[in-house]
Amino acid sequence: MKTAIVTGGSSGMGLEYSRQLVGKGYRVVIVSNRQDQLDDAVRSLNQETLKQSRIVVRDDVVQGDGNIIPHYADLAAPEAAESLHSWCNEQGLEIDTLVCNAGMFFFKELQSEDEIKVDTMLNLHVKTNTDLCLLFGEDMKKRGGGHIILMSSMAAKLPTPGITVYSATKAYLLSFGKSLWFEMRPYGVSVTTVCPAAIATPLYNLKPSLMKLGVRTGIIHTPKWLVRKALRASEHGRKLIRPSAMNWYLPGMVALLPAPVEGILWRKLK
Repeated sequence: MKTAIVTGGSSGMGLEYSRQLVGKGYRVVIVSNRQDQLDDAVRSLNQETLKQSRIVVRDDVVQGDGNIIPHYADLAAPEAAESLHSWCNEQGLEIDTLVCNAGMFFFKELQSEDEIKVDTMLNLHVKTNTDLCLLFGEDMKKRGGGHIILMSSMAAKLPTPGITVYSATKAYLLSFGKSLWFEMRPYGVSVTTVCPAAIATPLYNLKPSLMKLGVRTGIIHTPKWLVRKALRASEHGRKLIRPSAMNWYLPGMVALLPAPVEGILWRKLK
């Protein structure tokens, strides 16, 4: 049985990745720093697709015994990737697919008080993802096969105020993933970088009414739609996917805005 790791796999797009990978017959390691969501994700996935698996509940902690393996970890910690890799080795888990999905978001003008939040985002988006690709990627190279999925964003092409650090980290992932694809390809390992536009997840803290309106009008897409496209692209060894027409017109429109106009819009939004 093939094994996948999904970071940030207990909610939003990560939960959908976990769901679809389980549906494809994978054993899935769900990594999250939110124990309650992790427990709920295991219960939910077990009820949906793994009724034959044994889930043991003791002292309100869910332990996976089957195709769903929950793992609590703070992926923003400095040595998070090394710890996760070591844990997988201890468990005898060979990872065939690595989904680097864990992320965070905030929209505001940067100030000195945001230093901890900025460091957390840099560690989570840049350092941990890079280290995960190096460690698990080396294992895949030795075995001659594997898949890595990196979740970048349309924001990688939108260096705008308010998402200063977020867009910069996503630009790093876009560049890193595209380059890593060439390096890993000779070893039979695919690296697919995904740049979604607006997706209906809790990440952006939109009001439910606005989220529903966005989905109905097609401005916002569902996690199910995106993950299906991302996994198909990974299976076919594609280097990059930018699903949604918004990826093609919005960055260009923003780039054409005169700096004074962009400054006025920022002052109104912040």
